Amino acid sequence: MAAVALAIFDFDGTLADSFGFFVRVFNELASRHGFRSVEPHEVPALRRLGAREIMQRLGLPARKLPAVTKDFIGLMRKDRGSVRLFDGIHDALLALQGRGVALGVVSSNARDNVMHVLGEAARAVRYFECGVSIFGKRARLRKVLRKSGMAAGEALYIGDQATDLEAARAEGVPFGAVAWGYGDFQALRAMEPEREFHRVADLLGITAPGR
Repeated sequence: MAAVALAIFDFDGTLADSFGFFVRVFNELASRHGFRSVEPHEVPALRRLGAREIMQRLGLPARKLPAVTKDFIGLMRKDRGSVRLFDGIHDALLALQGRGVALGVVSSNARDNVMHVLGEAARAVRYFECGVSIFGKRARLRKVLRKSGMAAGEALYIGDQATDLEAARAEGVPFGAVAWGYGDFQALRAMEPEREFHRVADLLGITAPGR
C-alpha cells in the first residue's frame, strides 16, 4: 500500500456509528420538511442508492436540504451522547498520528458534534472542515490540502458515500471506501475506489512517507 501523508476522513458512517441515530430521527425530519417517510423494510434498498437518487425517490428537493441538514445537526446536538465512534476508531486515529500521518475531517456535521463524539481522539486531528453540504465537499477538501501544503496525490479521503468519492475524484484525491458505513459497500466498490477498508483495523495499513 502506497504511503499517505494526509488522511482525511468523513465523519458520519466513517468515524461515527451514527446510522442508528439517523434512522431514529429520519421520519421526524420527513414530517417537518414535507418529504416521504421511510418504512424499516425500505432501508436496505435505500442504502444502495446515491444521495441524489434517495432525495428524488423521497421527494426531497435540493432547496430543502440545507434546512434538513441543520435540523439533523440540531437533533444530534441534543442527543449526541447516544452516538459513539466505531470500535477501534479512537485507537486507529491516535496510531496514525503517531506514525506521522496528518489527519483531517471533512463533514457535513457541525464541528461541535464532531469534536464531542471524537472525544480525546480529536487531539489527533489537525484539520477540520465541518458544516459543509454533502454536495460541497470538494471545496473543503481543497481547503484542507491548501492548509496542509500537500498535493492531492499525497492525500487519501476516506468515506462511506458516493458523494464522498465524487468529491475526492473531482479534486484529484485518491479515495478509500469503508465497508461499515451508511452506504452499501458493493455499490461503492462498483465506483472503483483506490482503496478499500473492510474492517476498522485495516486503517492501520496506512503508512506515512518514509515509514
